[in-house]
Amino acid sequence: MFTTEIDSYRLSRRGFLNAAALGAASIAVSACTTTAGRPVEPPPPANVEPPLMDYATMYGPVSDNGFELPGIPYEKIDEQFLRQIVPDPTGQAPGTIVVDTAGHHLYFVRPGGQAIRYGVGLGRAGFEWSGDAVVQWKQKWPKWTPPAEMIARQPEYAKYSAENGGMPGGLTNPLGARALYLFEGNEDTLYRLHGSPEWFSIGKSVSSGCVRLINQDIIDLYDRVPNKTPVIVTSGVGQELVATADRKAIPIDAGVPEGSILLGPARAISEPIF
Repeated sequence: MFTTEIDSYRLSRRGFLNAAALGAASIAVSACTTTAGRPVEPPPPANVEPPLMDYATMYGPVSDNGFELPGIPYEKIDEQFLRQIVPDPTGQAPGTIVVDTAGHHLYFVRPGGQAIRYGVGLGRAGFEWSGDAVVQWKQKWPKWTPPAEMIARQPEYAKYSAENGGMPGGLTNPLGARALYLFEGNEDTLYRLHGSPEWFSIGKSVSSGCVRLINQDIIDLYDRVPNKTPVIVTSGVGQELVATADRKAIPIDAGVPEGSILLGPARAISEPIF
């Protein structure tokens, strides 16, 4: 009986010591894992695109693929034609390009009811067009090849014919720093969204039909849009699209990529206006 009590006492004491040791170990482990007293790190900042209002940076000199684009005197351009984020007036799905020929604006629709708006130069009377297309392919510093009909009227451009390899990309090339080639189905419309060294033509209707942007703006747009981007060209934002009879006229500033199919007779003009 006495032995049993001693054994019981030893077991109880051993259990107490073991429990105390386990408790101490638990406290030690808790001390290693506790976050008490540790500074709380702030959440990472949201990935928000900054407003496009730094015109000096946007339109400053650019080194691009071996070419040195000069800065643009943006102070001489009406501010409505400078690149900026605006409420989307088009009602189109994000990722759509909408060209408003009445306002001389191009909108790239973004999520959240916003759009990036660019000023554009457009076709003069007799060369306007409306409709929809897709960006079939894109080109940096594209080659320009005048149509045969243009060369027939102005032989001085024969040196840039398809047989002679066209005009290489460069600072004086009519297609500028970038070109987005617009197709309907598998057919080349021969219309382009392209750059232009003639920044003073933005906001005016002086070209032969293509949509021209400041070179710095077409570089920005090129980097934002993938192939197959839908493009809508309309005579007014929100108005019903109406195809025009002049849609198939060949714009002389389009160039003729190898393998293109001409969609109609060229419209004669007295002088090239790219």
